[in-house]
Amino acid sequence: MTAPTVKLLIDGQFVESTAHHWREVINPASQEVLARVPLCGADEVDLAVAAAKRAFPAWRATSLAERARVFLRLQALIREHMDTLAATLTGEQGKTLADARGDVFRGLEVVEHACAVGTLQMGEFAENVAGGVDTYAIRQPLGVCAGITPFNFPAMIPLWMFPMACVLGNTFVLKPSEQDPLTPMLLAELAQQAGLPPGVLNVVHGAADAVNAICDHPDIKAISFVGSVGVGRHVYERGTAHGKRVQAMLGAKNHAVFLPDANKEQALNALVGAAFGAAGQRCMATSVAVLVGAAREWIPDIVARAQTLKVNAGHEAGADLGPLINLQARVRVEKLIGQGVEEGAKLELDGRNPQVAGYEQGNFVGPTIFSGVKPEMHIYREEIFGPVLCIVEVDTLAEAIEFVNANPYGNGTAIFTQSGAAARTFQHDVDVGQVGINVPIPVPVPFFSFTGSRGSRLGDLGPYGKEVVRFYTHTKTVTARWFDDAATAGPVNTTIALR
Repeated sequence: MTAPTVKLLIDGQFVESTAHHWREVINPASQEVLARVPLCGADEVDLAVAAAKRAFPAWRATSLAERARVFLRLQALIREHMDTLAATLTGEQGKTLADARGDVFRGLEVVEHACAVGTLQMGEFAENVAGGVDTYAIRQPLGVCAGITPFNFPAMIPLWMFPMACVLGNTFVLKPSEQDPLTPMLLAELAQQAGLPPGVLNVVHGAADAVNAICDHPDIKAISFVGSVGVGRHVYERGTAHGKRVQAMLGAKNHAVFLPDANKEQALNALVGAAFGAAGQRCMATSVAVLVGAAREWIPDIVARAQTLKVNAGHEAGADLGPLINLQARVRVEKLIGQGVEEGAKLELDGRNPQVAGYEQGNFVGPTIFSGVKPEMHIYREEIFGPVLCIVEVDTLAEAIEFVNANPYGNGTAIFTQSGAAARTFQHDVDVGQVGINVPIPVPVPFFSFTGSRGSRLGDLGPYGKEVVRFYTHTKTVTARWFDDAATAGPVNTTIALR
């Protein structure tokens, strides 16, 4: 039986691609071929951009209220189809059903926030800045925007992008990951059902050729990217070289610092969940635990908790973590585990080759823990993107902060303590964009902004919250003076001063 093909969305129509090259969408637990996805080239990107460009004038002129209503309908449809979205996501990406629902829900929160566009797009006004002169600033959409999304959050990250861009009056071209495009296509179908006009949202698929076509296209004004460091730097450099706004959220090596006064049970449960949930394939996963002072004694407790986690296909009852996205990812993670052993780290728990009955061909790696990790080791320097936790031991909070700040990444960090003074010192001194205090994965809610820093981010504006309103709009200032019919003309003024 031939696998179904993944369609494109062009100008409101789901159409078959004419691409010459295709790849298979594979269930990472069973290796079942779910679909075939096209690897589009510049010609199909051109079609999508042309449709978005045609749709822009009318959509821009659509009232804020009507734009908001579309996304009110979309959030209702996402809630209605939550189970279908989660099941599809689990099948193609591998995460557990509970985690898949969380993936969809965190994206849904951004859709809900987009419905507040009437407030978000407000400008500023100052009366009588000079005699009879008023100045005001208005936020206007840019035009055609684009988004390039990763495999690890096939619902959440597309929903970070196109709802905010479109509700602000832009039109959009989405290129989801070619590894799990089925969930984004379901979201696109729901957006059409919600009443998004033809051409406002378009979807193409592909790899390097499609990415480069988006970066190069003269009619695309802004690109939002989330993904790996190498591709993100390429998109940022190539896109900005063509005069585009680009926001690129890149890799991470997230540290959690544990002081001995922390609530031990809560802290260790949080660590194990944040380190191994989604098989470690989160950009905000806690991949390094920094144990301070007497907290070093907690290593056996961490290992014991990790050993209770169940590895299985994501849709199976009781599964705590599913497979990695593909065989290449599994091989890479296993290689890094081997390097950790060779370089002298102590392998406290080895998650290689877990036995998963009925899914012997799955891309599984179980929870893996190293202690005695040093900064020069590959398992510390590289973003493993798998269920591998590195444990580092230091004597003081000051040493812990220095250690975190020495890492080139700045996506997220956390501290676990009962001391308000220690927490305040940490949040003030740590050089990381997103800080959790007794919260392991400090991703902010949508009315704040995702704010990774340093090596985890290129561009100065984040993908949602207030910052993304600035990213997807430009500010126009108007200085106005009105005269009564009876007003008399004064002398010619050759200065620039307003009177």
